[in-house]
Amino acid sequence: MARQIPDSGINLFQLIYTLLREYEEKAGKPAMNLSLGNPDLAPPSRILELQSELAGSTAFELHTYSEENNLRGFAEAMVELHGKVRVEDHREIRALPIPGIKTAGALMPLACGLHLPDSSRRHRFRVISNLPAYDVIGTWSQTYLGAERIVWPLTAKDGMRLRLDRLKRSLAEQKIDRGDLVYVISPGNPAAVGSTAEDWRPLIEYCLESGTRLVNDAAYAGLADEDVHCPLAQVAVEYEDLEWIEMYSVSKSFSDPGARLGALAGSADFVTDFVLVKGNTESGPVPYVMAAYGDYISQGGQAAQHLRDLRSLYARRVNFVVDRLQEAGLELACEPNAGFFTLWKVPERIFGISLADHPRTRDLPAHEAFNRLVIEETGIVGVHFMGPGIDGEPEPFIRYAVCTDVLDPKFQDRFGAELSRLRPEYASEPSAKLHSSG
Repeated sequence: MARQIPDSGINLFQLIYTLLREYEEKAGKPAMNLSLGNPDLAPPSRILELQSELAGSTAFELHTYSEENNLRGFAEAMVELHGKVRVEDHREIRALPIPGIKTAGALMPLACGLHLPDSSRRHRFRVISNLPAYDVIGTWSQTYLGAERIVWPLTAKDGMRLRLDRLKRSLAEQKIDRGDLVYVISPGNPAAVGSTAEDWRPLIEYCLESGTRLVNDAAYAGLADEDVHCPLAQVAVEYEDLEWIEMYSVSKSFSDPGARLGALAGSADFVTDFVLVKGNTESGPVPYVMAAYGDYISQGGQAAQHLRDLRSLYARRVNFVVDRLQEAGLELACEPNAGFFTLWKVPERIFGISLADHPRTRDLPAHEAFNRLVIEETGIVGVHFMGPGIDGEPEPFIRYAVCTDVLDPKFQDRFGAELSRLRPEYASEPSAKLHSSG
C-alpha cells in the first residue's frame, strides 16, 4: 500500500537527531548536544517516593481513567504555583489536569469551534501564532486541520518580545480583520524571553475588541523569575469577559517529561468547550502520578524552593554558554532570561567559509547550513530556526540549549577548543552585546 504522508512532513527535531547520529558514527565520539529541549535532570526525590507509594496502592481512583478528575487538588496547586492565581478566589475561572501541553494545544482550534459551520463568520477559521516557534499549533491548525494561520513575527530587533503592532500589521497585509484564536508561547521557545503585564494588556484588549480567544503555552513559566515574567493568568483574571486559557507542565518545572502531566486554567466557558473535545481524544493523565504531584506541591513551600534551585542551576549553565559563544563572536538574538534556551543570529561566514557560496552549504537555507556545518566540523549540535522577520527579510537563527552538564570541566575544555575554530563573520557591524540576566 502506498504512503499517505510525504517525508516533507518530518519533524525538525527528528532531523536534528539524524544529524547528531551521523556525526557520532563518523567521528566515533559523542556530540556536544545543545539541541535538547528536555531536561537532563530527574524529578525531586520526594516526588519519586510519592509516585512509588501511590503506584503500590490498590485504590480504584489511582488506576482507572482519570478523564478530567482532579486528584489531590493537583490542578489548583499547579495553577497557583505557576500562574500565581488561586482558582478558588475566582468563580469565573476553571482549572483542569491535562496529559501534557502538546496534545492540549493541538485541540485548542477545535475547542474554539473550527469544525463547526458558522455563517456569521463568513470566512475560514483563523489562528494567529508566532514564528519562529516550536510550531505544533501551526502544524495542527494549518496543515492538519485546514485552518488559516496568520504569522505574528517575533524579531531580534524587538528582542523577540510580543509586539501587538507586528500582529496588526500582519493582519492588515493580508486584509484580515480578526482571528478566531491567538496562540502564544511565553516564556518562549526558541527565544527564552518572558512577558510582562504591560506586554499582556494590549493583547488582551485586542482580543476583547475582536472577540478572539487567547491561549498561552506556559511550559517554561516555572523556569522564569517573577521580575522577568508575569503569567497570563495573573492579568487575565482582571478581565471578566476575556476568553482565555493558560497551560502549565511538570515536564520542565520538575524535569519529568515522561510523566505526561500538566494543568490548565482559563475562563469557564472556554475550558468547558475544551473538555468536550478532550473527552473524545484522551482519557486524562496517569492518576497516581497526578496524585503524587498534588500531594507534593501542596506540602508547604518545597515546590517553590525546588523551582528557585532549578532556575539558579539553569542560570549558571546559560551564563557559561552565553559567555563562551559571545567570546567566539556569535551575536545573541535576545536576552535569555526565562528558561534554558539561548538564541543566536546566524552569521554569513564561519570557518572562513561563506554559507551562501560554498559548495557544502550554498544549496541550503542559511540557518540549516550553519547548523549542519557546525555539527560536521565541531560536534556542537543546535536547532536551527528561520524567523519571518519584517519587510520581507527572513531572520536565520540557531538555538543552543543547556539541557546537558555544560559546567563539567571536560565539556568546557572541548567546547572552548571547538569554538576557537568558528570565526563567525556578520555582514553588518556587530550589535551591542546582550547577556543573560541570571
